[in-house]
Amino acid sequence: MGRFSHTNRKLQIIFILLNNMATAIQQWRSEGRIAVWLHIPILQSRFIAPAASLGFCFHHAVSDSSTLTLWLGEGPSRLPGYATHQVGVAGAVFDENTRKILVVQDRNKLKNMWKFPGGLSEPGEDIGDTAVREVFEETGIKSEFRSLLSIRQQHTNPGAFGKSDMYIICRLQPCSFTINFCQHECLRCEWMDLNDLVKTENTTPITSRVARLLLYGYREGFDKIDLTMEELPAVYTGLFYKLYHRKLPDKYKTMTLMD
Repeated sequence: MGRFSHTNRKLQIIFILLNNMATAIQQWRSEGRIAVWLHIPILQSRFIAPAASLGFCFHHAVSDSSTLTLWLGEGPSRLPGYATHQVGVAGAVFDENTRKILVVQDRNKLKNMWKFPGGLSEPGEDIGDTAVREVFEETGIKSEFRSLLSIRQQHTNPGAFGKSDMYIICRLQPCSFTINFCQHECLRCEWMDLNDLVKTENTTPITSRVARLLLYGYREGFDKIDLTMEELPAVYTGLFYKLYHRKLPDKYKTMTLMD
């Protein structure tokens, strides 16, 4: 009997919610509002179905809540979609003095090919910081960011839950050299001569291509391959962003009129 009474109270709460929400939606329409965002904590997820009955749709979910939307404007919804890409970053740690490059073999892969250490970028983490962190976590090598070398774009990636995937490789300079690699993630880790990495067939296509890019930069000058980073003020007061591009001579940064 107690369980039945508890269930009735839940149904009554949901019924009241539906009525209140329906009334609020009518009011918002009359006020000319075009959309409603509804945030539901995971412990209150029983309210998702009632909201759906009023026309709400999932927009996205995180570990402890979900967000639903209801379009009130004319025509199809113009609300922006949630994040559609994941960002992976790898660090090509190259020692110019010895011409050695840091490479690993993943432990849990079907094919143990040589590649650069790396992983997914955390929310709010800069690309260079991700590369430095992932290299240290996987290999124990400390390094510094020098430049961005390449960007791979791939869509409907099974490893990204069917979403699009951005994979960025950075050039890093080593600050330490003693390897202490993570046994859980890596099967092998070593400093390999850059020429050997270029020649080997036991590597991924993108690693092979970037190895050749590094060899070109080493021989002809890294200014020919580097995308350097500069921090610039955003349009939003007090915020900054990082811009990556080929190095711009100082005189072109300050000039106001082209000759």
